[in-house]
Amino acid sequence: MKRAIFPGSFDPFTIGHHDIVMRGLEIFDEIIIGIGHNYNKREVFPIADRLAAIQRAYNKESRVRVEVYDGLTVDFAAEHQAQFILRGVRSTLDFEYERNIAEANKQLSGIETVLLYTRPEYAHISSTLVRDLHSHGKDIAAYIPDTK
Repeated sequence: MKRAIFPGSFDPFTIGHHDIVMRGLEIFDEIIIGIGHNYNKREVFPIADRLAAIQRAYNKESRVRVEVYDGLTVDFAAEHQAQFILRGVRSTLDFEYERNIAEANKQLSGIETVLLYTRPEYAHISSTLVRDLHSHGKDIAAYIPDTK
């Protein structure tokens, strides 16, 4: 079984993230979405709300699980016997950052990182953008998965 983790703070989880997961399911048998604590960022959406929203988005998809974790991503992956880390890349800046993290993770644990490029229609969407819109009272429904 090919299992991947898709780690991030997901503050909030966007339609771009959702697209990466759905495309990842074409490659992997199972994906575990890991909501990690990022102590370098001020969280806007409570982690319990993020967990519940992402779980609702995949409540009919048995190959996706959602968990909260603390610590290193490679340790989370090892705990769940994941052979891969799945990440999305929106730009060359994302690529440089993700490449460096992937190399460090490979050295630490031997785990492979698989990068999927964001579809052009989602490339402008980031959690930062959505948080900013939300903080200014704008409707963010178009940027987050439907969880009804």
